[in-house]
Amino acid sequence: MEGYSILHAIGNTPLVRLSHLVPANHAKVYVKLEYFNPTSSYKDRMALAIVEGAERKGRLTKEMTVIECTGGSTGTSLAMVCRAKGYRFKVISSDAFAKEKLQAMQVLGAELELEPSEGGKITPDLVPRMIKRAEGLASQPGYFFAKQFYNEDAFDGYRTLAEELITQLPQPIDVFCGAVGTAGMLIGTAMHLKKINSATKVIALEPASAPLLSRGIKGTHKVDGIAVGFVPPLLNKNFYDGVMEVDESEARAMVKKLAAQEGIFAGTSTGINVVAAIELAKQLGSGHTVVTVACDSGLKYLSSGLFN
Repeated sequence: MEGYSILHAIGNTPLVRLSHLVPANHAKVYVKLEYFNPTSSYKDRMALAIVEGAERKGRLTKEMTVIECTGGSTGTSLAMVCRAKGYRFKVISSDAFAKEKLQAMQVLGAELELEPSEGGKITPDLVPRMIKRAEGLASQPGYFFAKQFYNEDAFDGYRTLAEELITQLPQPIDVFCGAVGTAGMLIGTAMHLKKINSATKVIALEPASAPLLSRGIKGTHKVDGIAVGFVPPLLNKNFYDGVMEVDESEARAMVKKLAAQEGIFAGTSTGINVVAAIELAKQLGSGHTVVTVACDSGLKYLSSGLFN
């Protein structure tokens, strides 16, 4: 029965080409639909890689509790993996993140603790406060701290995403772009894409209101899972070629266009990815290929007002 575990449903997600939102004189734009993973997020790949990496290294045993600080997608993914493998799981999160994500973690068996936000906004100090609380708990015996912002085992999970892209696309990838949270997805995918084709350019994305990577300026925003208020340690400069800022209002408008015109029902970080991908496609022109990802499902944001 092991081959029928929910964990075997992770990966092998579809790749689609945008057919209505990209003008004819632009490069082709492809979107990897990561919301086809079990918890509707690409974080499923990372969660499984981190847990199995810890098991291999003897850092995680059955009597231990996994702990993580997360905006929700990683927490939901870890809750699913821990439930499937029989581990207890504790989450440090915040009321700033989507209600659906907080509920999903609890439904999957996680113990949830919330750090208060300032008016529901993701301020530069919020994630560091969450990390500090998780570190304090993890210093006690019996905990394994997943450390998604530091754990290089995450790269193993996203190597499979890159391998799938190479198999699915008949032509070389000129540009791959993605919004940066932990940077695990962007760098893990980039490592393998650049190994196969060194000419592939990789562009990191962030909200224009929090341009830390591009201009060193901290700011606030309302996009779950990205622009966490510090430069993530996993963001290895050897594997990306530039940074692009995307206006959050444009991203939110794009989410609605994706649903209405392409049938792609995704969240705000996906909006950032696609706005950037179309701009890059404009710069490259026809005869080229741009690839990005649909990070998670729009179902996670129905109560947020995103689709009102």
